Amino acid sequence: MKKIRSFWKKFWRNVFSAAPVQWFLAFFMFFGIYLVYFTSKKDIRGENVFRQYRRKPAIFVFWHGRSMMLSPIVRKHGIRGYALSSRHKDGRLMAKLQRLFGLKAIYGSTGRDGAVSALRQGVRCLNDGYVLALSPDGPKGPLMRLNDGALYYARMTGAPIIPVCYSCSRPWFQHRWDRYLIAEPFSKIICNVGQPIFITKENFDSARQDLETFMIKQLQDTDAEFGLSPIQPGVIKK
Repeated sequence: MKKIRSFWKKFWRNVFSAAPVQWFLAFFMFFGIYLVYFTSKKDIRGENVFRQYRRKPAIFVFWHGRSMMLSPIVRKHGIRGYALSSRHKDGRLMAKLQRLFGLKAIYGSTGRDGAVSALRQGVRCLNDGYVLALSPDGPKGPLMRLNDGALYYARMTGAPIIPVCYSCSRPWFQHRWDRYLIAEPFSKIICNVGQPIFITKENFDSARQDLETFMIKQLQDTDAEFGLSPIQPGVIKK
């Protein structure tokens, strides 16, 4: 029995890793997200920042669990660029989904070689004038704890970091490490766009803590407008 379960687990893992299957799932998710988008009322705060950096290098950062409704909002504002993705099968699926929204993938990993490659590619893209999108607590957490990747991109290129967050009136939180938020149709959606933050060698350390604190408060304050319980960094409520 154990061998049978192992066989089927491996079989379905290979199925869902296949590119045609992932493209099918990506299209399905793409249309599902737009169903929510077009049936929901949107309140985009700081929209002028989107317009200002639509054709300029910038680093958009958002917590790993708050990416779903940012994709169509970014597309609406004509932002094109690159998104940092993992090489895991889930990461490759999300990269295909982001490609449908106009963001090409830069593949990295938690390993040194993958991280260095992703850093080089991201710096090149920013220097070429593109936008870079990434989750500073991804791909494995801990929840709402900022790694230094976005700050290195900003310091090396001079591009600003722009923190973005969304919440909604009809939420479904998945029981994952990132408390992934799925907005249901006919929601009210609030998208908060922070002001650009520039990183230098001198303010690198203080900016890291300030950015993490701001992004946590940005998420908690946006959730509070819908009466949602505050999510704490590094903590998952089952």
